Amino acid sequence: MTSTALLTDQYELTMVSAALAAGTADRRCVFEVFARRLPDGRRYGVVAGTERLLDALADFRFGPAERDAVRDVVDERTLDWLTDYRFTGDIDGYAEGELYFPGSPVLTVRGGFAEAVILETLTLSILNHDSAIASAAARMVSAAAGRPIIEMGSRRTHERAAVSASRAAYLAGLTATSNMEAARTYRVPSAGTAAHAWTLLFADADGPDERAAFAAQIAQYGTDTTLLVDTYDITAGVRNAIEVAGPDLYAVRIDSGDLGVLARQVRQQLDDLGATSTKIVVSGDLDEYAIASLRAEPVDVYGVGTSLVTGSGAPTAGMVYKLVEVDGVPVAKRSSNKQSQGGAKRAVRTARDTGTVVEEILYRDGTELPDSVAGSLNTRALQIPLVRGGDRAADVPTLSEARSHLARGLVSLPWEGLGLSHGDPAIGTRYLNPPEAP
Repeated sequence: MTSTALLTDQYELTMVSAALAAGTADRRCVFEVFARRLPDGRRYGVVAGTERLLDALADFRFGPAERDAVRDVVDERTLDWLTDYRFTGDIDGYAEGELYFPGSPVLTVRGGFAEAVILETLTLSILNHDSAIASAAARMVSAAAGRPIIEMGSRRTHERAAVSASRAAYLAGLTATSNMEAARTYRVPSAGTAAHAWTLLFADADGPDERAAFAAQIAQYGTDTTLLVDTYDITAGVRNAIEVAGPDLYAVRIDSGDLGVLARQVRQQLDDLGATSTKIVVSGDLDEYAIASLRAEPVDVYGVGTSLVTGSGAPTAGMVYKLVEVDGVPVAKRSSNKQSQGGAKRAVRTARDTGTVVEEILYRDGTELPDSVAGSLNTRALQIPLVRGGDRAADVPTLSEARSHLARGLVSLPWEGLGLSHGDPAIGTRYLNPPEAP
């Protein structure tokens, strides 16, 4: 086991130490994870990283090495407490792959103050990253309108972030990843053939030999491969590809230039050469807007890298981890522009009989939702058990199940909620009689 206990901030340890000294460490508390607002221009968010968080929680232990690392930060009593640390509380949350909106109680953590507060950084670092990537990826999937997208952004982010980004992208509907660790760890389908370096490798004193590069690739992998045709002249590249591979070549890839214009030219050339079933893959700094602009072009597959693994302009989901209840008493932050709603909450989403969602309703945990609130609309509870008594709950959704859940959720949004233009969240969030915090 590799401990995750030091994936935290110092102030959490000092709060634990001070709480132990003050006798408040075991006060029963409720923390909630939510986003006050969505990133600029976004109409919805996607919950991702939940299963990774539960895995990390299981390894959140302070062994000798971890205690030595914090020995200069906390006192001996705190070190003793950390030695025996194991989260023993309960966690509820939105299922992975669920849509969320401003104020949605994405995660609810119940336990003693010390055992719960120490999980803040671990929780937020995973959920903020993965949810940002999944939210961006979902927009790309919608823009692609059913065409496959391959994630290929490993070289544009931290080596470990690349793995979790691949997972989040697959959850959101991308078809495959170039990252082999994501393929091994999360069983995400992998894809990839060759870069420009492969074609350049076959140059010699007599000049470039693109045909030799293509022939070597075909000799190794057969015609069920993708040839990169824009290393030199793209028209010559397409001609060389079909002359070497024949009309049954699976695909050609374009990685630069005006992709819409080039895709049309390449499609016409492929058809003229008899390669009518050869697909066109495009890549090169694509984001959801570029994908949408290519929707009318003869593009079969997209490859997305930098924009995806950086959240396409929103690298964090902006979620926070806030104390909302102490010993059953609601508490709330009142700072300007950072207010929170006190009290533990439950959440339901209403929908018409057609399945289109209408509103998210939050109400005080432990109370009943009045029938009159939803009227004739259908309601669905959003939170599920994730941890009970410190142990992972049964039936936590798998990555495959989360992927399917999100696909259904996107279909349920009002049509304007899938737009890429700036606007309000796809549905509103309403608080029913929020409790007054002291």
